[in-house]
Amino acid sequence: MKAAKKTKTHKILVIDVGGTNVKLLATGQKEPTKIPSGPKMTAALMVKEVKAATKDWGCDHISLGYPGPIINGRPLREPHNLGGGWMKFDFAKAFGCPVRIINDAAMQALGSYDGGRMLFLGLGTGLGSAMIVDGVLQPMELAHLQYKKGKTYEDYLGIRGLEHHGKKKWRKHVAEVVELLKTALDADYVVIGGGNSKKLKTLPEGARLGENSNAFLGGFRLWKD
Repeated sequence: MKAAKKTKTHKILVIDVGGTNVKLLATGQKEPTKIPSGPKMTAALMVKEVKAATKDWGCDHISLGYPGPIINGRPLREPHNLGGGWMKFDFAKAFGCPVRIINDAAMQALGSYDGGRMLFLGLGTGLGSAMIVDGVLQPMELAHLQYKKGKTYEDYLGIRGLEHHGKKKWRKHVAEVVELLKTALDADYVVIGGGNSKKLKTLPEGARLGENSNAFLGGFRLWKD
């Protein structure tokens, strides 16, 4: 009688690329490692620093959360708050292993999903958005749609809106936009994530706070069938 064939378990490295830090977490780890980023952080420099930080980790698959739209597994445009060279960069070749690239808000949405129709909004430097319907992920670019007075949703809900309007008015706009988009997209619930979600005093009806750590959970889920 033949012995059952063992299924290989991959060790996944999740890379969450942000305008302030690049955060790393591998299978089996509990606390992320941070690498400072910023306007000088090019794609090549990011890979170099990540490889140096993880050289003893033994990861064989990578999930990469990118701060911008992704099409056909590649960044559609260069990031606003980082250096250049991202759009045509061959990440799989540079890392020497399979790499799946996903929008950073979509990655956090994937980790926040709990069934049904979920809308995810990420309140950070900009406004991230994604929707999952019955397990199917649909990254969205709601940030640059017009909202009020010729301004976009991101102008009001991103960091510029917070600084311009102040916390009180910013919170009011967040509540209005959540209710508006939840109704328009027929979402069962809304998950509000991103660093500035902590500045909300109360949550709109039908919304719950996401955890930043859900981005890593989404990265691990990205390699599950």
